[in-house]
Amino acid sequence: MLEFYKENQNAILRYSSEGVAPHWLYPKLRSSEVVKISKVFNLTKEDLISNIEQYDTLGAVEFKIATLSGDYYCFPKQILNLDNDLYVHKSIELNKKLFIAERGVSIFGKLDNLVSTSIFLGGENENSIPKGVFEKLQRDFPNSYELNKYASARVSSIISSYIELGDDHEEKYQTYMNNKVSLKGADLNSQFAKFEVQKYNSLLEKLNYMLENEIAYSEAQWQKELLQIILLIYPKYIHIFKEAPVRDTYSNTTKSIDYLLVDSSGNIDIIEIKKPFDKCIVTSRTYRDNHIPLRELSGTLMQIEKYLYFLNKWGKKGEDYLTKKYESKLGVNFRIKVTNPSGIIIMGRTDGMSFEQKQDFEIIKRKYKSVIDIITYDDLLERLRYTVQRWTNTSPKS
Repeated sequence: MLEFYKENQNAILRYSSEGVAPHWLYPKLRSSEVVKISKVFNLTKEDLISNIEQYDTLGAVEFKIATLSGDYYCFPKQILNLDNDLYVHKSIELNKKLFIAERGVSIFGKLDNLVSTSIFLGGENENSIPKGVFEKLQRDFPNSYELNKYASARVSSIISSYIELGDDHEEKYQTYMNNKVSLKGADLNSQFAKFEVQKYNSLLEKLNYMLENEIAYSEAQWQKELLQIILLIYPKYIHIFKEAPVRDTYSNTTKSIDYLLVDSSGNIDIIEIKKPFDKCIVTSRTYRDNHIPLRELSGTLMQIEKYLYFLNKWGKKGEDYLTKKYESKLGVNFRIKVTNPSGIIIMGRTDGMSFEQKQDFEIIKRKYKSVIDIITYDDLLERLRYTVQRWTNTSPKS
């Protein structure tokens, strides 16, 4: 049995075996051996404050384990088998649970393995562990039930290929851990929400301004301005290369792609940007009850499909060529990959279309969805509005 109390600026450990002195200690202490109590405390004759000559009459044996230094009780590192001394604030109650977890695991021993300086618990020291945080650590420390489940899960994972098991111990362990309160980090959404609201509001205002003043932009300047928005809406892309080459292996000529997108993994896609003419998506009249793609849309689709076809046929030679060509921008160890590239088309407005036109346009979009994403400027506006709303709802209320 372990008991702790404070006396004359010392912390005392009182150890007994069902109310009587543990006789096994004294021969070891007399021979100056280190005695280990509860697998955690390493004590010697110098730490003993009981009379070693009267152990037959004692009900317990007592050791001095710490001395008050300022506002902290200092536990010498050798007593707890640590690399550094332990300092416990004088306001904190000393008890067995403070030092020992289930199965005789030393709590401060585990902490000592993770740090390189002395451990301070409680009080005002700038490097101290707050009392509340340490109490949470005690509650979350693995218990016997958890350790048994973990052991069963590890063993069953090894032998399950050879022996049919009665229970799925891995699943039981994961279910237990999922139900247990886990570590909770900072809420990053809340931290960055106000900045995201500001960013996407700015993009929304810029796009609205561009659409209201479209006539004032040249085609080249329009594309340049819009690409800034695209890179922020699609952050996976890290580079855009203008007039990128692609080899037509059939005619043995080199074509020029308006804009080549490169993502952080080196995969490439194509983007085509057209100014938002009022009528360039689907016909206003129907052909056999269908609104069909106008020349501007069907021509852009055909162009993208050809470029994608050329890129896929170019294969590894194309990867090597493009990697070498853009090495100065991407870095020596960065490699461009042609892995089923896809296309993005940004053009036209759906504002002003009839319900039937929008419905037929949606069918056209879905037909190409696996390869080409057709986005109108109204789609972009809607995406930005929803993004602003999402971050506004996430932002902490002041």
